[in-house]
Amino acid sequence: MRILLRVRPGASRTAVGGQYDGVAGPALVVAVPARAVEGKATKAVLDAIAAAFGVRRAAVTLVRGATSRDKVVDVDGSDNDIRQRLGELLTKTRDTG
Repeated sequence: MRILLRVRPGASRTAVGGQYDGVAGPALVVAVPARAVEGKATKAVLDAIAAAFGVRRAAVTLVRGATSRDKVVDVDGSDNDIRQRLGELLTKTRDTG
């Protein structure tokens, strides 16, 4: 299943949750402490998405946005489980820290 993401690199801690209303539609917000240097933030985002959806890291693939705050990932697994978890994460209140 493809998921739109909005990344916040340089955050105080890793957090997955909340919705960003971008031009491509609602995106899941992912905050990571890694800086956007040499792909470190992107790697941290993929790790965070795998953990948030309860899948192996190999089940998460970057489709678009390697150098952008707006990314598209593909998460392999049960579409029903992923869709349900995505709904929970989109409505989750974001921490400001």
